[in-house]
Amino acid sequence: MRVLSDRDVERLLTMERCVEVMAGVLAATAGEGVVNPLRAMLRFPAGDGVLGWMPAYLDPPRATGIKVVTVMPGNHGTPFDSHQGAVLLFEAEHGALLAVIDGSSVTAIRTAAVSAVATRALAREDARCLALIGSGVQARTHLEAMLLVRPLERIVVWSRDRARAEAFAAREGARWKRPVEVAASAREAAAGADILCTTTGAVEPVLAGDWIAAGAHLNAVGACFASARELDTAAVVRSRLFVDRRESALHEAGDLLIPMAEGALTEAHIVGELGEVLTGTVPGRRSPEEVTLFKSLGIGAEDVAAAQYLLGEAEARNAGVEVDLGGRRA
Repeated sequence: MRVLSDRDVERLLTMERCVEVMAGVLAATAGEGVVNPLRAMLRFPAGDGVLGWMPAYLDPPRATGIKVVTVMPGNHGTPFDSHQGAVLLFEAEHGALLAVIDGSSVTAIRTAAVSAVATRALAREDARCLALIGSGVQARTHLEAMLLVRPLERIVVWSRDRARAEAFAAREGARWKRPVEVAASAREAAAGADILCTTTGAVEPVLAGDWIAAGAHLNAVGACFASARELDTAAVVRSRLFVDRRESALHEAGDLLIPMAEGALTEAHIVGELGEVLTGTVPGRRSPEEVTLFKSLGIGAEDVAAAQYLLGEAEARNAGVEVDLGGRRA
């Protein structure tokens, strides 16, 4: 078994390569070779955290695995990631454990890579202005991912904590050698944006439908529970909606479920899964004026695909630490 740390993951799983790995596995989810049960969750009695587990099976190449992760909303604004855990990768012939991989770094990279796949498929070709709503780990990786798929000319960030937004702008501006503006409000950030990424820990809407410019593409990433949302009802109603997985969205996506409970829309508002767009089964954007929305929850198949790729790279480069846990019997 090979153990890969966060540093190993960040070195071996480049954003550019992860975008292609995610495109491949998402396309595969539109077929028969992926088994992806709903994730299960154990909620802490005090209401301050969740332990979740996300299994998946892929074929080809044949493998299975699970991500076990804690979600701690109180970590926003602290040195700790809000999502922490590990991905366990098994081979599917004898069930041997092949790898234990840091889950925080995998989640940070693959989530943004999936948004890049959605943006490449759904955003206008001439999209040039990016608005980041949130200034944490996912905002950082989403900026990198968006730069890969569109030639951005303007980048704006807004956060409820202005000091954090300013620190983000200074750090990421220096990293990418381009200015990052700090907006005074989410409404100001959204004004004129062609691509918007909401990456917050919000449970109430931070982005309203009437702030969104015609022709924009949205990646809604932060809210991952049925009771939480980042977008108001009007934002979802006016958008052509795509999801990573229908079943997950209809059980877990507050951005969709709350408007449904209000009677503002039905599950038919989901146009399709992103994998169906990639395989040509479902059409994506239909006009330059249309607003498109990708609601991202994250699925276990993405983590297993990332783990497969990471293990191959680690073996090729002799990275990580090898550990013998046994498990083989004569």
